[in-house]
Amino acid sequence: MSVYEAIRTRRDVRAEFTGDPIDDPTLWRILAAAHCAPSVGNSQPWDFVVVREPDTLRKFAGHVAERRLDFARSLPAERARTFAPIKIEGIEESGTGIVVVHDDGRGGPQILGRATVPETGLYSTILAIQNLWLAATAEQIGVGWVSFYDEPFLADLIELPAGARPVAWLCIGPVTEFRPVPDLEHFGWRDRRPLSAAVHRERYTGATSE
Repeated sequence: MSVYEAIRTRRDVRAEFTGDPIDDPTLWRILAAAHCAPSVGNSQPWDFVVVREPDTLRKFAGHVAERRLDFARSLPAERARTFAPIKIEGIEESGTGIVVVHDDGRGGPQILGRATVPETGLYSTILAIQNLWLAATAEQIGVGWVSFYDEPFLADLIELPAGARPVAWLCIGPVTEFRPVPDLEHFGWRDRRPLSAAVHRERYTGATSE
């Protein structure tokens, strides 16, 4: 699979996990791809916590379900109806979670390239996630990014040290398919912007607000 095909077919997987565990050689290839990501000052501020214990998966899934309900209750009635059928996680179904952890102190106090834009450390960890996701797609392995959680709950669940924060819980495993259309488009939550609306020349002009 070419990198362009992986980018085009990558999906945020929720309902398509087969329930089969991802085998360790494939998992390590995918993690190795993530670890090859570029990072500011070569600081490599990421860590990957692989979670497979059923009790931990169950506890996190229960927490996410509560946060999902909170969000649903905050929506206007029409938006709530659109949101209702959208599945937002496959934590137990995938059988494997990867918590991507960011340590802003990695690399010491003087990190080359971060002096004026401190967020570049976090950006580096996000690039590792993108590498992971594209490598998984090339392996025909699904990934689903779970973002309905409270950071302190997840940090406590996986016993993170002070100074480290969880950036993402990624559900990962074999899938039945990659859907041709992303779920949020399929269920009518939001359509994609065309490329022509996102590209500007020389100055930021013609922007539309929502």
